[in-house]
Amino acid sequence: MDISKRGQEIQPSPIRKLKPYADKAIERGIHVYFINIGQPDIPTPQPILDAIRGYDEKVLSYGPAQGLLELRQAIADYFTSYNIPLTSENVIITIGGSEAIHFSFCVVADPGDEIIIPEPFYTNYNGFASFANVKIVPLTLRIEDGFRLPPKEEIESRITSKTRAILLCSPNNPTGTVYTPEELERVISIVEEHDLFLIGDEVYKEFVYEGNTHKSILEYEEVKDRVIVVDSISKRFSSCGARVGAVVTRNEELYQSLLKFAQARLCPPSVEQKAALAAYRMGLDYFQPVREEYEKRRDILFEGLKDIPGIVIHKPQGAFYIIVRLPIKDAEHFVKWMLTDFFLDKKTVMVAPAQGFYCSPGKGKDEVRIAYVLKEEDLRQAIDVFKEGLNKYMSVFS
Repeated sequence: MDISKRGQEIQPSPIRKLKPYADKAIERGIHVYFINIGQPDIPTPQPILDAIRGYDEKVLSYGPAQGLLELRQAIADYFTSYNIPLTSENVIITIGGSEAIHFSFCVVADPGDEIIIPEPFYTNYNGFASFANVKIVPLTLRIEDGFRLPPKEEIESRITSKTRAILLCSPNNPTGTVYTPEELERVISIVEEHDLFLIGDEVYKEFVYEGNTHKSILEYEEVKDRVIVVDSISKRFSSCGARVGAVVTRNEELYQSLLKFAQARLCPPSVEQKAALAAYRMGLDYFQPVREEYEKRRDILFEGLKDIPGIVIHKPQGAFYIIVRLPIKDAEHFVKWMLTDFFLDKKTVMVAPAQGFYCSPGKGKDEVRIAYVLKEEDLRQAIDVFKEGLNKYMSVFS
């Protein structure tokens, strides 16, 4: 008896699949600095925790399939505060941003259809594509160029009769790149000319540095009927375990189809929605010190790594990730070795091999993604351990 082809071929998480090696290192008494995964150490805001503790309904009952009205309105108000006027009827609450992406793939594409995504990209897009039985067509970006989008003609060369959408993630996970208005307009002209949808993964929109601001694809009125935006409280409010996201669209037909997907899984979690509501009611002032903290960490990491001989690195403009090319042949082997064979003062580091963030075979084999999600003291120590480990690895495997 065989399991499905989908079940056999779905990609294991390159972020999580090496976790058993870290677990064994911890069992040996080694302290592991986890900078492989986007789990912030910034405390979850107190209003979120208070809302969870204060939940006092007598029955934990089903809620609306599209999410609680008050939360949908709060998210609409949040976007409106950025001069993106929305109503609650443009928002569907999802079980994390992951479900929002899954729903988006399913609503724009049939089995066998294609979605163009610049790579490297958030690795779980591969899993969501497997769920939806759609094909990701990668648009390979170059680390030497800072992962900027290529000319219009190169993007258009990926379009076929099966193309249904382009997905942009900005600020980007895993690269930290923030697309410029010119880059966004380049893609918008393409989706207009080729009758495509445009999906925007904008879950890191609050984390843009050096005084710059994020520009949402929702701001482009000329494509308002083509646009779906994926959102989440996970990173925005340091609440990854709450699993509350949203999908946003002004296209009524899309909305009604998304609602049917939502009805099929009944409803998002009620308690966590109350917590998310408390988060959005904190106001935009909450983000400034958090943004400053991540920018400081970015600078510490970049300055700590940029002088490594043979490294290729660009300073991220947003989110809290960086992709670096290392002077080694096999990043996954290096990551495993750091967990099995190396420690400095009983400490080691776990980063994420970047190959799993690519769809194209062979790409990213000498690259890693690092998440700057640790406080300054821990991050500086992690950098020292990483550099010492890299030096020793290169001396052994050169």
